[in-house]
Amino acid sequence: MRFVIIGGGPAGVQAATQAVKLGAHVTLIEKDVLGGAANLWDCVPSKAMIATGAVLTENRRSRGMGLLSDGLRPDLDEIRERIESITIRLAHSTSELLASQGVTVIRGVGRFLDEHTVVAECDDGTTVEIEADCVLLSTGSRPRIPDWADVDGDRILITRQAYPPKEIPEHLIVIGSGVTGVEFVHMFRCFGSKVSLVVSRQQVLPQKDPEVAAVLESDFLDSGVRLYKGAKAVSIERSGNEVTVTCDDGRIIRGSHVLLAIGSIPNSEGLNLQAAGVRTDKSGYIPVNHHCVSNVEHIYAAGDLSGKLPLASVASTQGRKVAEHAMGLDSLEHRHLDYDKAASAIFTEPEIADVGLAEADAFALGRKIRVTKVPFATNPRALISGDPRGFVKIVSDPATGVVLGGSIVGHNASELISVIALAVTAHLKVDDIYESLLVHPALAEALAEAAD
Repeated sequence: MRFVIIGGGPAGVQAATQAVKLGAHVTLIEKDVLGGAANLWDCVPSKAMIATGAVLTENRRSRGMGLLSDGLRPDLDEIRERIESITIRLAHSTSELLASQGVTVIRGVGRFLDEHTVVAECDDGTTVEIEADCVLLSTGSRPRIPDWADVDGDRILITRQAYPPKEIPEHLIVIGSGVTGVEFVHMFRCFGSKVSLVVSRQQVLPQKDPEVAAVLESDFLDSGVRLYKGAKAVSIERSGNEVTVTCDDGRIIRGSHVLLAIGSIPNSEGLNLQAAGVRTDKSGYIPVNHHCVSNVEHIYAAGDLSGKLPLASVASTQGRKVAEHAMGLDSLEHRHLDYDKAASAIFTEPEIADVGLAEADAFALGRKIRVTKVPFATNPRALISGDPRGFVKIVSDPATGVVLGGSIVGHNASELISVIALAVTAHLKVDDIYESLLVHPALAEALAEAAD
């Protein structure tokens, strides 16, 4: 089996290593960074900066913990070096993994010549034609830049220009209140910036549970963040060191910097998809079935390019499933990837995480559910740690007790959600969580209380 992969992000790397184990000859083509540009140039740097911001926040809270604060200050050069060192280390470990597994890695740009031939235009100027029995396209995505935004990398930024920016913004205007947008609000608020957030709808995180979004909005407002709800940015102008954002309702916001966080677009152009007969939707994504197969039976798409959940964890699992299917091992229904059971997290403060069926979605579907909620304000570990914000919410089937989903808002929500995710995936019952003998004192005790 000759398996060619274009794109070395989480999906491509996982597919490559799994396919090799199953006996395929694998060639992987990557033009930017092994490990994925969206992962190593967006996700990892943002979380590294958030981690630094968390230390600053904890330092400011130290008086409430019985300590005297000594006033830490951010060093952008040190932060930049730290982010680069993490990225280099992860990319190097990925490269070593692929080499150890016998994957042929070509650094360059890949495109179709026909449905069974891929051309790699290598970084050294050479061109290689590769015959393929199966092809996986996992070229990812990049930040979306609207026509009215003249990004200059100085005062008007996209996400990848903010890890970190050249200077800490005095007043940052964030356009976009989805996951990326609210993480940037939190990040730069921790670094001492004044922050304004343009919210096109009537709540931040419009795709999330309104109760969850309300906790985050309250925290933003308490910390001085200005929310411009029901406003859609339509222009950005720069005059010297000042930027002005104009909204469609006439509101004008002035600040020192603007950051665009209004989604991403797939990297599907340049692949010469028409030569292979692969179709895209109107946005450029490649529609796939439950095996990640495109309209051409031996050509797959995974990761952001597939238009499914844009999560590294989902991309990795897609990659593994693609390798199994390509090698003829994935024929059972239960082996299909269930996107409704993917856990996700938002690294704000407090953290937000959810998995499975949401309460609002259940009501919209007219489905009967049982919802139990426990605040961290009654949890001993949360009180000891000095951060009792948030809650645990578990959604279950009232007839069977099977866990259908859940949301967590609070410290370490991104870790705690794994318990509910396991319950959802394994069809466990609330009693299975409640009967578990957990550590005391621990935040996880709130999970057992919510399952009671």
